[in-house]
Amino acid sequence: MKEILRSLTFLLFLTIFTGLLYPLLVTGMAQLFVSRANGSLVYQGQSAVGSELIAQNFAKPGFFHSRPSAADFATVPSGASNAAATNKTWQTTVLERRRVLQADNPGIIVPGDLLAASASGLDPHISPEAAYFQLPRIMKARKLSAEQKKSLEQHLEESIEHPQFEILGQERINVLMLNLWMEKNL
Repeated sequence: MKEILRSLTFLLFLTIFTGLLYPLLVTGMAQLFVSRANGSLVYQGQSAVGSELIAQNFAKPGFFHSRPSAADFATVPSGASNAAATNKTWQTTVLERRRVLQADNPGIIVPGDLLAASASGLDPHISPEAAYFQLPRIMKARKLSAEQKKSLEQHLEESIEHPQFEILGQERINVLMLNLWMEKNL
């Protein structure tokens, strides 16, 4: 009987600690980083317009476009297509994307991140090369003046996020933040 009482006491202790105290402690500590802990939401006024961590589908010609998404930018079924580069459907899809993108920039090599979806299908970043590749289309669609073009190019350069600790990852640009800046400034 003594062992059963000890076991029940230990079970009660672990239940309270792991089911109540530990989650409250972790949640409380996470609030030290409020933005990250709450989804890295981006607001315009009082309205949330997106997250810095999840890509959105920008399809209008006057906006920077995100990487293609194998999950159609839906967060629940996010994931890669798992199609190999030898898959005929994948090859057809990539060739079609290349054809469409080169219509705006004939003769210029299309950056790979505009052709193939990211592993999650929700990558909010593009390479600086992909952003610069899209500039002619955006400038034409927005009918930018020479001063506006210069301002956009300068902001694009300032928007490049460098690898963490200068070694982890690659240079990248957050598409949502770039498009929000354009909406506000151009």
